[in-house]
Amino acid sequence: MFAIMRSITVTEGNSHQVVERFNQADILEEQPGFVDLNIMVKQTRKGEEEVVLLFRWESEEAWKNWEKSDDHVQGHRQKAGQPKPEYVVDSTNAKYDIKAIKTGTSNITKS
Repeated sequence: MFAIMRSITVTEGNSHQVVERFNQADILEEQPGFVDLNIMVKQTRKGEEEVVLLFRWESEEAWKNWEKSDDHVQGHRQKAGQPKPEYVVDSTNAKYDIKAIKTGTSNITKS
C-alpha cells in the first residue's frame, strides 16, 4: 500500500475551508486503486491550524495513474495562475510506502 500525506497550514479559524473542499464527493473516489482519505486538523501554537490529508492507494502505480489522468490534470489546469487562498500559510507533500496496518473492531469512520 502507498500513501501521500499533504499538510496545509492555514490561519486560525480557516481549517474548515480546507476540510470542506477535500470532504466533497468527487472523482477521486472512483479512481482505480484509491483506498481512502483521512482528513485531520491540528491546532498549532502560532494561531494557525494544520490540516493533514492522508491519501491511501493500493500502490504507487495507482497513485501515479491518478496523477497523470486527464481528470486530475484538467483540475489543476483550471486553477493554474490563480493565487492560493489568503488563509493558506504553507503546504507540504510527502510519499510513504505503508509497511503495516493495524485495525480495530470499531466501526467509527467519521466524526
